[in-house]
Amino acid sequence: MRILYIALIVIAIFSVAYRIYGRFLKQAFRLDNQRETPAWRINDGVDYVPTRLPILLAQHFSSIAAAGPIVGPILAGLWFGWLPALLWIIFGNIFIGAMHDFANLMASLRHKARSIAEVVKENMSHRAYLLFLLFIWLSLVYVIVAFTDLTASTFVSAEYGPGVASASFLYLLLSVFLGLALTRWNWSLGWATAVALPLLLLIIWGGQFLPLALPKSLFSNPAKGWDILILVYCFFASILPLWILLQPRGYLGGYFLYASLGVGLIGLLFGGYTAEYPAFIGFHNAKGAPLFPILFITVACGACSGFHGLVCSGTSSKQLAQESDAHPVGYGGMLLEGLVAVIALATVMMLPAGDPALNEGPTQIYAKGLARFAHLLGVPMEVAISFGLLAFATFVYDTLDVATRLGRYILQELTGWKGQRGRIGTTLATLALPLFFLMITEEAAYLKFWPIFGASNQLLAALSLLGISVWMMKTGRNPVYILAPMFFVLVMTLWALALFVKPWLAGWGDGNFQPDLIAFVALILIGITLLLLVEAYQIMAQIKTAKKTLPAH
Repeated sequence: MRILYIALIVIAIFSVAYRIYGRFLKQAFRLDNQRETPAWRINDGVDYVPTRLPILLAQHFSSIAAAGPIVGPILAGLWFGWLPALLWIIFGNIFIGAMHDFANLMASLRHKARSIAEVVKENMSHRAYLLFLLFIWLSLVYVIVAFTDLTASTFVSAEYGPGVASASFLYLLLSVFLGLALTRWNWSLGWATAVALPLLLLIIWGGQFLPLALPKSLFSNPAKGWDILILVYCFFASILPLWILLQPRGYLGGYFLYASLGVGLIGLLFGGYTAEYPAFIGFHNAKGAPLFPILFITVACGACSGFHGLVCSGTSSKQLAQESDAHPVGYGGMLLEGLVAVIALATVMMLPAGDPALNEGPTQIYAKGLARFAHLLGVPMEVAISFGLLAFATFVYDTLDVATRLGRYILQELTGWKGQRGRIGTTLATLALPLFFLMITEEAAYLKFWPIFGASNQLLAALSLLGISVWMMKTGRNPVYILAPMFFVLVMTLWALALFVKPWLAGWGDGNFQPDLIAFVALILIGITLLLLVEAYQIMAQIKTAKKTLPAH
């Protein structure tokens, strides 16, 4: 089947869903442009700033579209075939992922643009709030583990890795330069961009001529050495002022994102490729993992992401100039990420079964697939592959930046540890577990940790929707269209976590017990989830009882 036809079908379905189901959600949440948004009501010029829709959508999209919708669809396609992954990307985005993002954005907007954790605190209980924060923190730990190891594996790949490592290092230095130019040297954004973008192109081209490999005299396992250095980057990214690294790096990363999306769409629509890889492999992958529920937690951010709720309620809700903008930002932004997932999946689809490229990691598969698309525009393959790999590393930096900083915020909230010592201490505490996991795990740790990352991410989405459902019931609305997808995601993720725990618990009975950190943390996540479900059930029961006892009018 021509990939062109698949791409056109996906674009058509997403367009129809945006207009029809998106319109339904607008009516369900009663969007009203006459209602003043927190961005206008507070408008402090720092966090609460009314922002034009095109700018806000671009910022929101670059914040949510990281490495998740690339790695997940590629792994799912390899394991089960491209058709199950594609169907979940399409329908998961429409009815769960995009709805989740829109609902989080609106719930935050109606609660003075506060975080989804604060929404849970206000509508459930303080205990539920603390449990929710703990769950988010554990989930962030797994994000850091998975994406740190993904980047390290890219840097040690034999063919292009050392060149991408040097380009990545230069890219971060360029970000610092841009931050200084804008903030300390008072350059205009236009002038700074005009200088930075050519330098960025030079870095992409020249990185392969300056390969950076860690000396084996210092690191017997180079991948572990890069793990440590990347976590050091995470530490500084978490405690440094936003203007010096994160904001300029995110700005430059946006160009990578849009260039990758544009190149991918050109490849899908004009490349003339056909789907060579099997559409369906079976209900179990080569290692025996079942399609249900593993497919859903593997695709992860490509169909639904709980971490998007943190972005929607953390920054985007503080910048909405009018309520109607929530539709393109919240619902439309996730559909755009669905297109990123389809492009990533296409890099598997166009390879025939048995192709040696399929044995490479998802980073290499994506980069080389994107390079084939870019080659259609006349870009030399070596430069195109370097672009793809550096783009991927940039998307990972987006995720690591946000995850580490959010982990610090949460620990500071839980411990009350403030000030500079608090920032440093809570950042170190957040990174200590990822460092421990990475050092005790063999190479390709991301393959081991990806399933539980996906499960915790999906479960976070379900728990966010649970808190939003309680709020909707309290305000007299029927949240059935939220509860139904929430229940589906909840079942899939708890089922997957149970599969991780089952062999570990079985070892207790047959005398073959072995320590398993993944199973242990999975058990903790299950326990926190069950406690939150009990809290929500009790509150919902109280709401129903209160409604029944209200006097008739």
